[in-house]
Amino acid sequence: MTCRRMRKKVIIFSMLAAGVMGLSSFINWYKETYRVIDNNIFFPGEVMEYKVEFSFLDAGVARMVIADKLQKINGRSCYKIDVFGHTTGITDFFMHVKDTWGTFLDSTSIMPHRSYRILEEGKYKKHEIVYYNQLGKKAEVHNYSYKRGYWVEPEEFEIPHYVHDMVSGYYYLRLLDFDSLDEGDIVQLDGFLEDTVYNFKIRYLGKGKLKTDLGEINSLILSPIMPENSLFDGENSIKVWISDDRNKVPLKVKASMFLGAVEVNISSYKQGGRK
Repeated sequence: MTCRRMRKKVIIFSMLAAGVMGLSSFINWYKETYRVIDNNIFFPGEVMEYKVEFSFLDAGVARMVIADKLQKINGRSCYKIDVFGHTTGITDFFMHVKDTWGTFLDSTSIMPHRSYRILEEGKYKKHEIVYYNQLGKKAEVHNYSYKRGYWVEPEEFEIPHYVHDMVSGYYYLRLLDFDSLDEGDIVQLDGFLEDTVYNFKIRYLGKGKLKTDLGEINSLILSPIMPENSLFDGENSIKVWISDDRNKVPLKVKASMFLGAVEVNISSYKQGGRK
């Protein structure tokens, strides 16, 4: 075999190898692109307000707010969603709570790129920011040390694809196809909190009517399945009511605890505008 023929074969082999590698890279890239979930339920500018009661005592108020404009995180359009809550009245006197939970929720794939918590609960304080690499399946947790006066070294944790924080998971549930569910069906959702991945199981309990400050509303009823613990009274100790209409508005949460019952009831709702 001449040197010229040998060089031709080497060149052809190299071109084929490069083509295969390029195709392989394209396939891997394709597999790692973000999912697409249609959202015709919630939009920028949506505001929901709630009253919190503990054993029939006014205990606090809460607001769930989607910012008026989409924001860019990691080059992706995101909803900026904040949940604000604080105690009121005699409850505030005995146990002051002022919490903010927030998320930057991808408007197309409906999963968080960043979440944060700023908590003041009595003497306890926490300021945390979590950065999610959803395709790389990593979460980087940053915590501020109030005692030291600076941000401590971040920690990295393994996460599954499309893991949720506590706020983003609530909005994701609003997009479920409830018409495809039968009473008793269980929906599973991966969530990340502090340093742990949780596999949440939520049971669909069917439909009902709910009296609210906004009138009587047809509702969908869900119940997170709770493991045995010293706080909540039984597996179905928490129930969530969502409006059975296009907006799927969270209307009420009732938690039965050993020390009493906590209720969160909607007091006002402002629909957002389309993105």
